Amino acid sequence: MKLFRLQTFENSSILLKFHVFFVLMTIIPVGVLMYLYAQLEDSGGIDLTVDQLNITLIIVILGVAAGYVAMRLMLKNLIDVTNASMARLGQVLGPEKIQSYLKGSENEIEVLTRTFGEVTHRLEENVQTLELTKKTLQSVLTRVGHGISSLSSLDTFLDLIVETTTEAMFGRKGILLLLDEDKKTLRVKAVCGISPRAFAKNGFSAETGLFAPVLLNRSALILSKTHYHADTVEGEEGLDFPMMCAPLFLGENVQGVLVISGRKEGSNFRNEEMDLLTNLAGQTAVAIENSSLSKNQDRAYFETLAALAMAVEAKDPYARGHLERVADLSARVAQALEVDHQLAGYLRDAARLHDLGKIGVADEILAKPSSLTDQELLMMKRHPEIGEGIIRPIPSLQPLCEIVRHHHEMLDGSGYPDGLRAEQISLAVRILCAVNIYDDLVIDRPHRRAMSRAEAVAELRSMDAKLDQRVVEVLAGLV
Repeated sequence: MKLFRLQTFENSSILLKFHVFFVLMTIIPVGVLMYLYAQLEDSGGIDLTVDQLNITLIIVILGVAAGYVAMRLMLKNLIDVTNASMARLGQVLGPEKIQSYLKGSENEIEVLTRTFGEVTHRLEENVQTLELTKKTLQSVLTRVGHGISSLSSLDTFLDLIVETTTEAMFGRKGILLLLDEDKKTLRVKAVCGISPRAFAKNGFSAETGLFAPVLLNRSALILSKTHYHADTVEGEEGLDFPMMCAPLFLGENVQGVLVISGRKEGSNFRNEEMDLLTNLAGQTAVAIENSSLSKNQDRAYFETLAALAMAVEAKDPYARGHLERVADLSARVAQALEVDHQLAGYLRDAARLHDLGKIGVADEILAKPSSLTDQELLMMKRHPEIGEGIIRPIPSLQPLCEIVRHHHEMLDGSGYPDGLRAEQISLAVRILCAVNIYDDLVIDRPHRRAMSRAEAVAELRSMDAKLDQRVVEVLAGLV
């Protein structure tokens, strides 16, 4: 709240002027009357000329007139001081509050007395608000700091930010919206107290939608019901007003909007809370940008390893294209089996790297045209472990490790390198194992000809003790 100084009675010398004016209005006329009374006592009567009486009356009249004028000026000064003070108080309390006081009071002095009490109360509230804001900021930072070490993804981090901020601001609902790549549409990324299904599937227009003013002004705003647009959903699951919104921007890059919708206490949002939300939105933008840079770096690592795996594959003239074919077919099988989208992505990436470990196998073994000896076969069977060892140091690729290591495991325990059995083998590994064998069967080898698709499927079905037949049947329907 902006501080100001009220003009006091003492500073305007009203008391001093009152004493002077009192003398002019009372002492002088009384003095004249005392003089006349003294003349009456000394001479037994009043022996005054007409001129003396005229002068006496003129002095009395002038004294009264001067007192009147001076008192009027003093009262006008008092009224001016009162009006000035009320105008300043009106800036703080609002004209409606002042008018409500005037309706119940007959003079401005009483209004000033009441408003002084109101200002004192407001100052106390602002002090309490400042303390609450400090505690709120500490609470948000503490909770985020404690939780971030256990977060597994950016999505989890954003969920934590929205939940913590909404609770700290006493909001009913919290929403984080991010811009699409085309920068024209805001889509819901994280929510608190509301279902994502409560919003339009097409998102919010960044140019004409509800939150467009926030992006345009690049500053925090409070949106009221008058900003309501048709691209939001009505009903109890929709948005509550007012909404406090802050843009997520880093430099010139605007990423989205952080929104606190409604208040549990029913009060309005304060400037201090808008500043706090702006700071939190800025920190969230930094986290999103860092995550994006990290993802780009991790993808660069993956593509480098994928290129290395293809270079290893090129040493075997019979296996060219094997990695891409296995990756594509594994992804199609996973989709048909309704595998979780994230796990399906891990499977596709693992399939592209599953033979990376062959970089540790001698070239003469990889390119040998005849069957491998027992010793050479043992060396070949080490490639899943070698491949896992290459990708494990990269944090973003660790979800691929289990799939790469076990893609030769069989349900009956006859696989390698760990001899896993049945339920010890994940669905992703079962898919990659079946697809890998299928693709190997349908390509020519020095010691055998390529099988037809039907022959390869029949071979997979004959391996019912080794392969998951549910995967095999889905695979058969896709080839």
